Amino acid sequence: MCAGKNHYTSSKVQQEINKRFSTINLIDILQEADFRINFSNKFSTIASREGINGEEFLTRLLLCVYAIGSNTGLKRVAGANLDANYQDLLYFKRRYISVANIRAATTDVINAIIEIRDPKIWGIMTTGCACDSKKISCWDQNLISQWHTRYRGRGVMIYWHVDQNSACIYSQIKTCTSSEVGSMINGFLKHDSKMDMNKTYTDTHGQSVIGFAISHLLHFELLPRIKGVNKQKLYYASKGDGKLYPNLDLIFKGGINWKLIEKQYNEVVRYMAALKTGTIETEVMIKHLSTPNNNHPVYKALTEIGNAVKTIFLCKYISSQDLRIEITQSLNIVERVNGIMGFIFYGKLGEISSNNTTEQELSIVCLHLLQVCMVYINTLLIQEVLADQILFDKLTKEDKRSITPLIHSHINPYGLFPLDLNQRLIISNDNIKTKTSYQHKAV
Repeated sequence: MCAGKNHYTSSKVQQEINKRFSTINLIDILQEADFRINFSNKFSTIASREGINGEEFLTRLLLCVYAIGSNTGLKRVAGANLDANYQDLLYFKRRYISVANIRAATTDVINAIIEIRDPKIWGIMTTGCACDSKKISCWDQNLISQWHTRYRGRGVMIYWHVDQNSACIYSQIKTCTSSEVGSMINGFLKHDSKMDMNKTYTDTHGQSVIGFAISHLLHFELLPRIKGVNKQKLYYASKGDGKLYPNLDLIFKGGINWKLIEKQYNEVVRYMAALKTGTIETEVMIKHLSTPNNNHPVYKALTEIGNAVKTIFLCKYISSQDLRIEITQSLNIVERVNGIMGFIFYGKLGEISSNNTTEQELSIVCLHLLQVCMVYINTLLIQEVLADQILFDKLTKEDKRSITPLIHSHINPYGLFPLDLNQRLIISNDNIKTKTSYQHKAV
């Protein structure tokens, strides 16, 4: 980065936000987002009639979402709030809070983020999402929780789709051993936002030959970061082309069998149609089209398509430094999002204390809603600060690239801690002499 009088880094933007808006409580961010977007209208009851409305409804809704999304729990939040007790929040959660309702509200916030972004600051609308997973500890007496050999602990994985301006477009819960390729495709198919997603950036484990084939057939680019690119193999356009490259036998493996693709093309289209319509789950299809079923004709056809698409990608990946930078930058953003999720999901040491798989998914989608609300409000705050043209002109190209709505030093996720030094607990048989007033004795 440049140094000098005109250097105005993103940390200065954070300082300006701290100066203008002081400390903002995380639950107030949730409240302000609802006042501006009105995502609360997505929450309808499963009961036969509406028994709660007005301010009481909104208060209980925000408290429930905050309690679940921050993992502090309904009982702790109710104990710190005079407007609702634990039984009230528990009743409201059972009748109004569901995964479908939370996802619908989250989609409204994501669409609002896309609409309010100033192109002068954030650039034109992005069409790519970085995909990665984060392990969350949870109780293990259920079929989803598994031991993760890399992170050395039991839990589940949260799989994120994050756009290049740090908004989490889609979230899903998965097991530690399930395919990340399936989760990547699932997020592309099921996100309901206005984003026209046509690129997905993944780490090495988020790609496969089948993944390349399916992404091509569903009309989006799979752009993975390839580890050990020197071990990758390319394919000729056809089997007879080997003679044209006599000195490249070490990097070429074979030719593409176009006749097999043509023969199985109708079946391949049927499989893709089943994915698009939700007739079959992505994870089930990926397991079905795996190495143990390598004699399946559709698997063979998809492998040929995948080899062709992957060869084209590898040629671009090796020859284009800009493409490698683009992929790495996008994956760095999703790693930053993983850190922010730990900041929000701080209760109970970040462990999901439930063996109910529905409750586990509810925790994840509420966490997702809190994250996009934070991005929405931070986007507004940054645009408010940079509306000052003098400040904006001080930003260099590197400074503008480093601006992110994932800043959080101005956010208090914990609540308030009142302290009265003249107040004591009334405990019987207390041998400690009660102080009538607080006195500081200098040493």
